[in-house]
Amino acid sequence: MSRVLVTGGSGYLGTQLIAALLRDGRQVRATVRSLESEGDVRVAVRRGDADDSGLEVVVADLTADEGWSAAAAGCEEVHHVASPIPAAQPDDPDELIVPAREGTLRALRAARDAGARRVVVTSSFAAVGYSPKPDAEYTEADWTDPDTPGLAPYPRSKAIAERAAWDFIEREGDETELVVVNPTFILGPTLTTQARSSLQLTKAMLNGTMPVLRRQRFGVADVRDVADLHLRAMATPEAAGKRFLALADGPTISFLEMAQILRERLGPLAERVPTQEAPGPEPPRLIIHNDRAKQQLGWRPRPAGTTIVETAESLRDLGLLEKR
Repeated sequence: MSRVLVTGGSGYLGTQLIAALLRDGRQVRATVRSLESEGDVRVAVRRGDADDSGLEVVVADLTADEGWSAAAAGCEEVHHVASPIPAAQPDDPDELIVPAREGTLRALRAARDAGARRVVVTSSFAAVGYSPKPDAEYTEADWTDPDTPGLAPYPRSKAIAERAAWDFIEREGDETELVVVNPTFILGPTLTTQARSSLQLTKAMLNGTMPVLRRQRFGVADVRDVADLHLRAMATPEAAGKRFLALADGPTISFLEMAQILRERLGPLAERVPTQEAPGPEPPRLIIHNDRAKQQLGWRPRPAGTTIVETAESLRDLGLLEKR
């Protein structure tokens, strides 16, 4: 069985996916931007109960051609997880759009040239449901229009990068198949000691540095379940050419509801979590369907409440919260 390539190997999702593959007995090659992070990657996957002796770490950057051909060589399966995620939205949207689009194309081109049978790409709900609909109900058939007025650079970058991926496979993919996973707001235990992206928001809630809660509804996807969905998307023949939304069962939630879960289930750990929402109108009803992943791939996501609680416990256990 050939080695599996995972891009973005040092990240929140990337480390969980690598650990899952290694636990399954697969040999994994992971890309990072600098070999300085190799030690952290190995520690992270061992934290995920995986033996890192089957892991090879190589350098390939989304913004440069070097390294991609060697990274994909001999890999029949490619999980493209790497994508720029900003701490704040940049003034120039191209700071996100260009590396997201061009990095995806570099990974796909390298996979195609290496004769990979399938690439599973991590996109986002941001590429699906960030253009308003009257009923606010979304499936994999929906697309975010990058020209939606007021659309922030990050969702624009995800929509543009995913469109570029589908266009490339249709035009130049040869025998390489594409599957796309579209997670909602990813939470869940972290294997790394750097609280990035969604974890920063959870950390701010627990540390009390967020004075009021953003008034917004969203779906939650457990990082472990997104990794599992990647594996199922790679293994299921019928998944080729499809998108799969990833989120927990049940209704979408608000940050106020997330705060209530933390306070009710974690006691003193959540005593600093804010209880007030920012002023403004009630956010629109939001319905996101995960039926395709469950029915076609046999995917069974965790409840959102479990994911939220275990996210907080993970941050505590890794010493990533402020001391009281």
